[in-house]
Amino acid sequence: MMRQPILVKTGWRIGGFLAGLGMVGLLATLPTAPRAAENDIYRQLNLFGDVLERIRADYVEEVDDPELIEAAIAGMLRSLDPHSSYMPPSAFKDMREQIKGEFGGLGIEVTMENGLVKVVSPIDETPASRAGMKSGDYITHLDGTPVMGMSLADAVKKMRGPIKSEIRLMVARKGVEKPFEVVIIRDVIRVQSVRSRLEGDMVYLRITSFTEQTNSGLEKAMAKRKTELGNRFKGVVLDLRNNPGGALDQAIAVSDAFLDKGEIVSTRGRRPEETRRYNAKLGDLAQGLPVAVLINGGSASASEIVAGALQDHQRALVIGTKSFGKGSVQSIIPLQGHGAIRLTTARYYTPSGTSIQAKGIEPDILVEQVRVEKPTNNHRRSEADLPKHLKAEGKKGAAKKPAKNGNGDTKEGGDGDMVEKPRDFQLGYALDLLRGMAMLQRRNDG
Repeated sequence: MMRQPILVKTGWRIGGFLAGLGMVGLLATLPTAPRAAENDIYRQLNLFGDVLERIRADYVEEVDDPELIEAAIAGMLRSLDPHSSYMPPSAFKDMREQIKGEFGGLGIEVTMENGLVKVVSPIDETPASRAGMKSGDYITHLDGTPVMGMSLADAVKKMRGPIKSEIRLMVARKGVEKPFEVVIIRDVIRVQSVRSRLEGDMVYLRITSFTEQTNSGLEKAMAKRKTELGNRFKGVVLDLRNNPGGALDQAIAVSDAFLDKGEIVSTRGRRPEETRRYNAKLGDLAQGLPVAVLINGGSASASEIVAGALQDHQRALVIGTKSFGKGSVQSIIPLQGHGAIRLTTARYYTPSGTSIQAKGIEPDILVEQVRVEKPTNNHRRSEADLPKHLKAEGKKGAAKKPAKNGNGDTKEGGDGDMVEKPRDFQLGYALDLLRGMAMLQRRNDG
């Protein structure tokens, strides 16, 4: 049974895990403080006690003791680095749900629009989908409480709840005259951290975060897409853009999925004996075919572990822009009955021994994201606009209306250029490059 932590605890060993911006998990050990420093520590604690007592006695308003203590703990951790922090019980519960990748809820992706919760998409085979919720629906009330005035976070928190519990939504739908009520029974919702699709003869994998479901989701997605492609399978694009990180073990597993051998990452704490090295096992889901990894400034921590491992082993080309640069490891240390602390306990290093802390992963090929947009003025100068132009011969023809192409974009008549919808330039670059590499590989093998 875990002992109750006081202020300084020795020999206390627990499991740690993490989720969120660049959070990775590690087993945490709190070391024994040197005896020589203990007297000084107690003097400082006495100082803290004196200040606390003075605030309780003389502050202009009565204070809440637990709030003061929690604020002191939070301030102490914030003074260390940007990623160490105190989590009260509610935040600790939310964090555990996030890293687990499942919670009691409805199963809808939502956003806020005009003060109302707008359904982006119901997730397949969830209570919301079964209840008939549709993309574009607006939720105006939650259990009779108006949504107007709530933050999105507050609305989401209200929609989540115990499994098998009931919630009543008032829904406004385009084409339906009056809002109507939808009753939904909450169930276990599993966050889909891996999405996939086919891009011609390539498998496109998008990992949005590293949760407990990520590696199994990756394996299922790869198996499905490889079956669909059969012998046409030519390579993989692994999209880690704007992925803030997550669980260390999942970053290691995803890296291992594309490596047959070698070190994936090492973590190094304050003491040499705390160094840990993680190595790949035999087996490559991409079967040795070309792999590209997409990163940008929003790719952090666990994402950088994957990109760095595949880059150092020359297993993948890293394409995009420089990553965030979070090369530290946080451990979650529960405080029995009082939430938990998130404490930076180590730095991680790529297989080449490089720390990317505050540096980031430099892509092998720098590709900025370019957006192609329609010009605001569609009128272009022609011969008829030139002064003193020769008159047209024959009957005057009626001006043709601009044609629409299959994408709904305007195409001018004659030999004019087509303005296409914005495309994902970085992804397009990666796909073109992989196809070229696959062609060279086939030629060399032949």
